[in-house]
Amino acid sequence: MSDAHTPEGMELTLRTLAMPADTNASGDIFGGWVMSQMDLAAAIRANERCNGRTVTIAANEIVFKKPVKVGDTLCVYTAVDQVGRSSMVIRIEVWARRAFSAQREHVTEARFTMVAVDEAGKPRPVEEAPETGTAE
Repeated sequence: MSDAHTPEGMELTLRTLAMPADTNASGDIFGGWVMSQMDLAAAIRANERCNGRTVTIAANEIVFKKPVKVGDTLCVYTAVDQVGRSSMVIRIEVWARRAFSAQREHVTEARFTMVAVDEAGKPRPVEEAPETGTAE
């Protein structure tokens, strides 16, 4: 089943509820909290793409378009835009489903660069992902 609200070419990777503890002094949801949700979603998508551990090496082009409010459901969508030898660029769009309504607004977007790493934390090629263990 597809979500009619999913941005084209992206997948819903993370959903969470904005809570009062996540507000800044103005009463809006703190931008750093939104960024942390984006980083979590980027890691989920990158880990799935390379079947292993990844680390964030850059958060680029972060644009905060609209504020997030307490009670909004944050929907974080991702797409793998580029794959290099050991790195991936993950495109992220964040949409808020406004509290107690069906209204949805595009609130933030960014590109995160993730690097696949081995057990020692050293970069490893993306194409050398370990087997998933599924039987054929």
